[in-house]
Amino acid sequence: MVSPAVRKLALTAHVTTSVGWLGAVGAFAALGVAGMAAESQATVRGAYVAADVVTWAVIVPLCLASLVTGVVQSVGTPWGLLRHWWVAIKLVLTVAATALLLLHTQPIGHLSGVASSGAAFGADLDGMRLQLVVDAAAALAVLTGATALAVFKPRGLTGVGRHPA
Repeated sequence: MVSPAVRKLALTAHVTTSVGWLGAVGAFAALGVAGMAAESQATVRGAYVAADVVTWAVIVPLCLASLVTGVVQSVGTPWGLLRHWWVAIKLVLTVAATALLLLHTQPIGHLSGVASSGAAFGADLDGMRLQLVVDAAAALAVLTGATALAVFKPRGLTGVGRHPA
């Protein structure tokens, strides 16, 4: 175990990066909706270029920082990384959300490239544009669920927690 001061520092880093990630995804969702709904081509183009910047400059770093600080936080506390179901589920959600985020940077980059090139946003891109909004809504739901798990901490030990090594 680590000292209380180090635990509080790790907790502060984890909460800050996790809440930042949630907020950044909210901003991304707003850009995705603006990109779909705006009538001005300048607004549409700006929304997708900004979405790409927000993804790489804010969301990806916060996502990775949240994952790392969560692991550090859990191993330095009595909760442990795999002792309690709520921690294990948060870990699975965070790893899955991270993997999906990194996979979904491709359509974001493609739409940003189209926006930057001045090419037309034809009907062939409608599915990809909708995908960004749906993915952001799903990410908001998953991140809110992970936050709820951290607040409510449902009881229950995993097999590792019931039979420590």
